[in-house]
Amino acid sequence: MKKTAVFPGSFDPFTIGHEAIVMRALSLFDEIIIAVGANALKKSYYSLETREKMIRLVFKNEPRIKVSHYEGLTVDYCKKFGIGYLVRGLRTAADFEFERAIAQTNKVLAPDIESVFLLTVPEHSHINSTIVRDIIRSGGDASVFVPKSIDLKKFKGAE
Repeated sequence: MKKTAVFPGSFDPFTIGHEAIVMRALSLFDEIIIAVGANALKKSYYSLETREKMIRLVFKNEPRIKVSHYEGLTVDYCKKFGIGYLVRGLRTAADFEFERAIAQTNKVLAPDIESVFLLTVPEHSHINSTIVRDIIRSGGDASVFVPKSIDLKKFKGAE
């Protein structure tokens, strides 16, 4: 049976930290679905379509990685498609506490879905989408923080 995992997030924007987690998760799973969450309550810098396009560019040569989007609870998305694993990256102890609470809640809502945590590599532990987004919004060069296949100059964010 094929082992598929969902790597959910807003990915606004997708960073080299996200990319590294996905590539490492490929050694554990047969397929990874990067699921971009559409949160109506959250104002995104990049549109959902733009974020999906960026991620597809990064993994265009990796057939075991799919890109999708969803609204609502991540566990409901997993149940809908019969996916048994969630992958999350952890940078800090604060990330662990936050993700632990979500994973335990998910376990109550969907006992058959396992959360798998991967620690980021030390050189990526300071990278997060909020900081990268602030650099972009302020006109700075954030290219060192996003995968090489994403040319930020080609992608227009919110004004």
